[in-house]
Amino acid sequence: MAGAPASVLIGPAHDGTRMSLDEFADADVEPGYIYELEKGVIVVVDVPGVPYMLVRHAIRDALVDYKRKNPERIYAIADGSDAVMRMPEMESERHPDISVYLTPPPVADAQPWEFWIPEIVVEVVTSQSRTRDYKIKPREYLDAGVRLYWIIDPDRRMAVVLTRRADQWREETFDATGRLTTALLPGFELRLDAVFGVAGSLKTRRRPRRP
Repeated sequence: MAGAPASVLIGPAHDGTRMSLDEFADADVEPGYIYELEKGVIVVVDVPGVPYMLVRHAIRDALVDYKRKNPERIYAIADGSDAVMRMPEMESERHPDISVYLTPPPVADAQPWEFWIPEIVVEVVTSQSRTRDYKIKPREYLDAGVRLYWIIDPDRRMAVVLTRRADQWREETFDATGRLTTALLPGFELRLDAVFGVAGSLKTRRRPRRP
């Protein structure tokens, strides 16, 4: 009896390659990079680096602290490697930097990613992700059912908040003195000066692609 076909191994050389969502979901990946599928095209980016990691951690720590004090408000907080937004109608698969789920999965499945959409999504902008975070993901996240999208931009020391209003986003912009709140999390407050303060000077070096 013939064995199962070997999984495709995706690496940085596959950036820009077309692939179906099913093939992408079953593929193995070369470690050390972030992989997403955007309208049937593989996107490969470098891991952003320590300053951006610290910003993500500051945001996540604030959410985790709120969840600890208000366990009935948040079901789960996921990092990019913990959860997937799989959107078959768009042939896209995203790994938001932070996903906040207010309710349990709607299906009894260990892999509910086509059905379980986070109410809140956070992306921390890097030089490689800027166009996707600002221009492409808002439409995808809106169509998928996300209710609140925070775009946190450490380089520009600002945040853009997109709040769902029916089938469109209401947009607000905050500078580094701003404080993010939301009716979805009563009493929660994210101070942007504290978030940006952890990053220090954002100095990153893009490493060359492997041959």
